[in-house]
Amino acid sequence: MDLKKLFTEDRAVSPVIGVILMVAITVILAAVIGAFVLGLGDQVGDTAPSAQISFDFDSNESVTLTHDGGNSLQVSDISVNINGSVATAEEISWGDETISAGQSATVSDGDGNISDDDIESGNTVRVVWQGSSGSSSTIAQRTIP
Repeated sequence: MDLKKLFTEDRAVSPVIGVILMVAITVILAAVIGAFVLGLGDQVGDTAPSAQISFDFDSNESVTLTHDGGNSLQVSDISVNINGSVATAEEISWGDETISAGQSATVSDGDGNISDDDIESGNTVRVVWQGSSGSSSTIAQRTIP
């Protein structure tokens, strides 16, 4: 092997590797900045709980909601929407601050914002969860028969 030739040779791979590294850094930087600008990192916060709620309708005068299983729910995060009228869980009185499996509550005419016309056949009852970050999700819904 000729050492003089090795040290005097001008060919190298480093410019190609340098360009590849610069492109990779640019793509990664653009992805990170794009995620922050589009707010994709903000969606990681609250996730809606999973709970089974059963409905029992009593002659278009009341609806009994029963937590049949799944995650426990905080009373302050839950509201019941019937035909566009909203009754908060505090107005319905679940009994405790945490709604767990087996607990039930009855919504009837005159409970908070619920009127006589709300609990009628064909209207939809929704149990809605409202997260602390402002996100909301319908946990359960049923149409009044």
